[in-house]
Amino acid sequence: MQLIRTCLVAAAVSAIAATVPATAQTYPERPIRIVVPFPAGGGTDSLTRLIANAANTKYGWTIVVENKPGAGGNLALETVSKSKPDGYTLVMAQTDNAVLNPLLYKKLSYDAVKDFEPLGMVAKGAAVLTVKADSPYKTLADVVAAAKAKPGRVTFATPGTGTVAHMILQLWEGASGIEFTHVPYKGVAQALPDLIGGQVDLYMGSVPTMQSHIDGGKVRALGVTSGQRSSVLKNTPTFTEAGIRGVELASVWGLMAPAGTPAPVVDKWNSVINELIAQPDVRQKILDTGGEIVGGSAKQMKEAYAADRARLAPLIQKSNITLD
Repeated sequence: MQLIRTCLVAAAVSAIAATVPATAQTYPERPIRIVVPFPAGGGTDSLTRLIANAANTKYGWTIVVENKPGAGGNLALETVSKSKPDGYTLVMAQTDNAVLNPLLYKKLSYDAVKDFEPLGMVAKGAAVLTVKADSPYKTLADVVAAAKAKPGRVTFATPGTGTVAHMILQLWEGASGIEFTHVPYKGVAQALPDLIGGQVDLYMGSVPTMQSHIDGGKVRALGVTSGQRSSVLKNTPTFTEAGIRGVELASVWGLMAPAGTPAPVVDKWNSVINELIAQPDVRQKILDTGGEIVGGSAKQMKEAYAADRARLAPLIQKSNITLD
C-alpha cells in the first residue's frame, strides 16, 4: 500500500511539473482574440492589427482583432475582465480607459487594477496642440498671453471629457495660472471642421491622430507634450522647451489579460511584445505615425499605469470631473 501511495504521489508531482512549462511551450493551441475598445480604422485599432499581423506572420499564430467600442472603452474592458483567464482573450488598453476611466466613472463593472494582468507596453503617443493654418497664435507663448489677457475666452477643444487631452488642459491651467473654455468633442472627425472653420481656437489630439492633418497644411502644430520632440514633428517644440512645465503626459498602449492568467503565458506574451516591436518594419510603422516604442516588462507596465493614476487622481477630484 505504501509503495502504491508513493508511486501515485510521484506521478502527480511529475504531472504538475510537466504541465507548468508545457503551458508556455504549447500555447497558443487555438486562435487568440484581441479586443479593441474603439472602432475600426482608428489609432488603437491600427496598432493592434499591426501587432496581430506581425505575430501571425512571425509565429504562425491566428490572432483575431475584435472591435468593441462604447462607453469610453468600458465595454471592451468589461468583456475581457469577465473572460476566462487562459490567454486567449486580451485587450489593447490605453491610458484613457485603463487609467482615467476608473477615476472618472463612479460605478464600473470591473476593477481596472485587480481584474487585469498587464502583459507589456507596446507604444505611446504624446499629444500635440494645434490651431488652424492662419491662426493668430504662432507659438505657445501667444496662447498663454491671450489666455491671461482674456480668461475663459480662448476655446480649447479635445476629443472628449476625461481624455488625456482634457487632463493636459487641466495640468496646463494649473501650471500657468490661466483659464480656457473646454469644448469636448467625440473625436477629431467632429472637432477638425470647427477648428479649421474658426469655431474653436485650439485642439489637442495625439500626434498619431493629428500628423496627417498637420502635414497636409490644414492645421499648424504649436507644441507637443512629450519629454522630447516628436520624430515626425521635429520643428515643433515641446511644452517644456516653451517654458511650460508639468504638462508632460502621453497615451500608453499595452496588452492586458484577465487576472489569473497563468504566469508562463504572461511571460510568453511579454517576450512576444518586445520581440515584435524590435522588428525593423514594426518599429518603423509605429514611428511613422508619430508613436514612440516602449516595451519593457509586465511589471513596468503596471507601475506606469499606477504612476499616472496617482498623478491624475487629485487633479480629477479637484476639478470635479465625472462621466457618470
